[in-house]
Amino acid sequence: MTIKAHAKVNIFLKITGHQDGYHTLLSRFVRVENLYDTITFEAGEFEQFTIEGCDGVDRKINTIYQAFIALNRYLNNPILIHFFMNHKVVVSKQIPTQAGLGGGSSDAAAFMRLVNEVCKLDIDTETLAAIGSEVGADLPFFIYNYPSANVKGFGEIVTPFDEEPLSLELHTPDIACDTTVVYKVFKKYLLERIDPASFFGWENLDSRTLLNTIVDPVVINDLYPAAMVAYPEIEKLNKKGWFFSGSGSTFFRLST
Repeated sequence: MTIKAHAKVNIFLKITGHQDGYHTLLSRFVRVENLYDTITFEAGEFEQFTIEGCDGVDRKINTIYQAFIALNRYLNNPILIHFFMNHKVVVSKQIPTQAGLGGGSSDAAAFMRLVNEVCKLDIDTETLAAIGSEVGADLPFFIYNYPSANVKGFGEIVTPFDEEPLSLELHTPDIACDTTVVYKVFKKYLLERIDPASFFGWENLDSRTLLNTIVDPVVINDLYPAAMVAYPEIEKLNKKGWFFSGSGSTFFRLST
């Protein structure tokens, strides 16, 4: 009863608007094959839903716990409560937190996929992704588990993109970027500057072509300049050929 929860990078990320209190986007998400957390269900006796391996994260805000609550709300029966009175969730963390790699979302999505299989819930992937979207905008991508996909809207529109896998090199500085803070900075200073015509057709280009053509990390990721405002030390870290993933703080580049 074990599953891998892979990291992701955003090859490009463009904000397309702001609606109902949330930003909409168009982005290419790519799975990082060699970087993942591991989620395991271990047997035992427990008085409540128990998570180990997420030190320093309060259970109530843990994305895995929130996914558990969302699934219970959807199922409206005690099957999961009974299962997790006899099992605990053990997380082996490898993905840095607050790094633009989607670690928390990937963990929650992997948890949902594993519990769906183990408990024979028979929830189809589309429905599982809709439930996951209640927990976080990145969860649908991880639930569909595509190696590469275009992600639109609030994150709920996930379309697989067929392309050759990329070999990526990652660098995560010792800077924790709060996604909420970065988005607030974007809204305050940069939202009015968005120009959808400037990235027209990007979703049709393969990721290698995008990275080789749009070489400016500020142009290819709208959240990068916002992150530099929120965390000025990030600006000093950028080197030629490196790109910024999501709301940061991880940089990545093609390794071959």
